Amino acid sequence: MQPRFVGRLSLADAVTVSNAAVGFLAVVVADANPELAARLVLLAAVADGLDGVLARHVGSSAAGPYLDSLADVASFGVAPATLVVAVVAESWGLYTPRGAVAVLGAALFVGAAIVRLGLYTAYDTDDDVTEGVPTTLASVVLSAGVLVGVTDPLALVVLAYVLTVLMVSTITYPDLLARDALIMGVVHSLAVLIPDFLGRTFPYALLTLALAYLLLGPHFYWRTTTASRPA
Repeated sequence: MQPRFVGRLSLADAVTVSNAAVGFLAVVVADANPELAARLVLLAAVADGLDGVLARHVGSSAAGPYLDSLADVASFGVAPATLVVAVVAESWGLYTPRGAVAVLGAALFVGAAIVRLGLYTAYDTDDDVTEGVPTTLASVVLSAGVLVGVTDPLALVVLAYVLTVLMVSTITYPDLLARDALIMGVVHSLAVLIPDFLGRTFPYALLTLALAYLLLGPHFYWRTTTASRPA
């Protein structure tokens, strides 16, 4: 007897599932090697972009949007939150007042990511704009920050709280154009494969691009549509 998914899921869906598996690996190694965990989160982001490309050009299944959001909970909700907790634990400990604030922030980050992904699946899947900071972008900012050496617990905790609020905000973000998504994907891949190249050039480049889109995208990013979200 064949597994139920045979004939029902597409190649894009298989990449989506691999995204979730990579996110799990990031959680497993976060405590022992935060930098490797950050690279794995970025690798999951590459897989997330690839499954979208495959879905557009090869096709997906009816389960695709749901699998995508479920995978993103693991890779861009739980994994980056665990990364923050792992870095904080080394300096502050978890059973201290500051540690408790950090753990609370990580828990809220996961909750906001789930809410953000649920709302996206319900309302934004077919649009070229979305409300709230994408979970992928939030996780990239945190992970690229760790790769470039932003491991001060206070900085990471504050950043996690800020991103938590932004994920459930009504700020409108346009989807990246194909050429820009390709550039981001290349930089992503190089940051994962050779993070130490020329003084961490690619992690710095990735963090710069991610922060630019985070801060400027809603107001200055050129796009082909003028569609706006309802109030």
